[in-house]
Amino acid sequence: MQLSSSPRWRPFSLVRGGLALGLAILIQNFILTKPAPHFPNWLYSADKSQTRPGENVDIRFVDVAKTAGITFLHVSGRPEKKTLLESVSGGVAWIDYNLDGWPDLYLVNAGRWEDLTTGKRSVGNALYRNNQNGTFTNVSEQAGVENSHWGLGVAVGDYDNDRRPDLYVCNYGANTLYRNLGDGTFRDVTASSGVGDPRLSSSAAFADYDEDGWLDLYVTNYVQFDPRTAPWPCRFRNLEVLCGPKGLIPEPDVLYRNNGDGTFSDMTRKTGMAVAPAYGLGAVWGDYDNDGDSDLFVANDSMANYLFQNDGAGRFEETGLLSGIAFNEDGRAQAGMGLDLGDYDRDGFFDLYVTNFSEDYNSLYRNLGNGRFRDVTYLAGVGFPSWKLLGWGAVFADFDNNGWEDLFVSNGHIYPQVDDSQLGTRFEQSKLLFQNTSNGKFREIAQRSDSGLNQPCRGRGAAFADFDNDGDVDVVVNNIDGLPSLFRNEVGNRNGHWLVLTLEGVQKNRSAIGTRVMIDNGGGRQIREVRGGSSYQATNDLRLHFGLGEFDKVERLTVRWGPNQVQTFQNLAADRRYHLIEGGTIDVAEPQASYGSVGR
Repeated sequence: MQLSSSPRWRPFSLVRGGLALGLAILIQNFILTKPAPHFPNWLYSADKSQTRPGENVDIRFVDVAKTAGITFLHVSGRPEKKTLLESVSGGVAWIDYNLDGWPDLYLVNAGRWEDLTTGKRSVGNALYRNNQNGTFTNVSEQAGVENSHWGLGVAVGDYDNDRRPDLYVCNYGANTLYRNLGDGTFRDVTASSGVGDPRLSSSAAFADYDEDGWLDLYVTNYVQFDPRTAPWPCRFRNLEVLCGPKGLIPEPDVLYRNNGDGTFSDMTRKTGMAVAPAYGLGAVWGDYDNDGDSDLFVANDSMANYLFQNDGAGRFEETGLLSGIAFNEDGRAQAGMGLDLGDYDRDGFFDLYVTNFSEDYNSLYRNLGNGRFRDVTYLAGVGFPSWKLLGWGAVFADFDNNGWEDLFVSNGHIYPQVDDSQLGTRFEQSKLLFQNTSNGKFREIAQRSDSGLNQPCRGRGAAFADFDNDGDVDVVVNNIDGLPSLFRNEVGNRNGHWLVLTLEGVQKNRSAIGTRVMIDNGGGRQIREVRGGSSYQATNDLRLHFGLGEFDKVERLTVRWGPNQVQTFQNLAADRRYHLIEGGTIDVAEPQASYGSVGR
């Protein structure tokens, strides 16, 4: 978010159009963004013969939250939103907590303003069990995961390697680690584990950064906040609005190393991650340089974004500026909120997308394959549609099953007061869905009246899963001060074949977080990695989903568990769900036949 009292206009924003825009794009296309040697030139061709099968398919979603029985109501302070704390909550995660092959849903709640002064908790987080028929049942109370603090983000991962996914919740107040006991309940083990960071934490993400088989944890912290001294008001376009974050003191992030005995140690300084504190909001781990270990991207609000490059020996170097993701193409820090990694151009390297404030654009950074990124936002066609919107959750996923990752963004302003202005934006905003046209570009389709995504909401965290196990990717959005949106995909499984893979580590952490999967067939190569946190305050389903388009089989599937453990399988039938234990054989795993042993 930007400083309310000092509005930031994007340089040259008033002349980004006409000849100026055309010249900028020509220069960027032909000089600045010349494809790297590893990148197929035809992907930047405008020749329609090179576009994918089904490019013009109409992707449609239906919000089924109410019919699915999800009655959760998010509450975050006062309607007028006088402080930052009241504007940034909205975490959400998919977690198959009972291992029946059907993703369950966890939604994070904030609280009422009075809760901060009374010390009581008037609302709680919610865990919804998937009933395997398109509906959900609220099991929060019996599961013991309602949380006792003002909540923000959530990460999922099996930190104790007992095959059962656990929950880590970011709070204003001590963060909470819930251990999955395997009988449908969780236990708060924060005190004994040593991960109860008491600062205002926004997001968290699990990864095994040192490849010792145990999941470690990174937590982004935001600002020093005291409700008794929080400033009010500041000015934004002559409106009285909340203040921040500029002028507030940023909190440092923290890296916890898993000791393998149920406890964690703060390794931030020893690993080289103790850099200058920033306004951290989002985090995602991913092997961007293809060297076999997990690197970390951090979205910072109104400050340079971070990229921590893993040297494979337990140390990190912050390379955001050198890599090109610290600032946008104008050399300016943006209001980084959420982020995600995806190989949208299928060149074998993960690209980065970061959501930002309104009157600015969300940024797409293309990975050049040499440790560098380039801001290709306008070249790729994802700049202008985001300009008036304030972005939060970001998701790369193949929604139409054609083999090319699309991009979903949840939006919503932080200032309710904009509804009383003539600024051309609203507090409630529609989503963005960028459909990948397979030539290095996207087209925005959420604004169509039949997309199911153009209903304005107060979106925050967003996460994907095929919750109904019908072969296409669905999305959930946690809406601040409202009901969540559960968008069921109505098209993907009719447009192309698919494959879903569940991974289970042995030497690798049991959640297989950090494992990379590559598939090859007549349509080229796709890559995915299992991630224990991404988007904004969110975690996607840990299963990996691949759209296959017209191909009814996968010629080769390669699983890279770690630097020295690779498995390859050939001629796998499409439209199947597979389960693979590290070092074992790959098996068809229909969700009705649970591969777990957990009661409900």
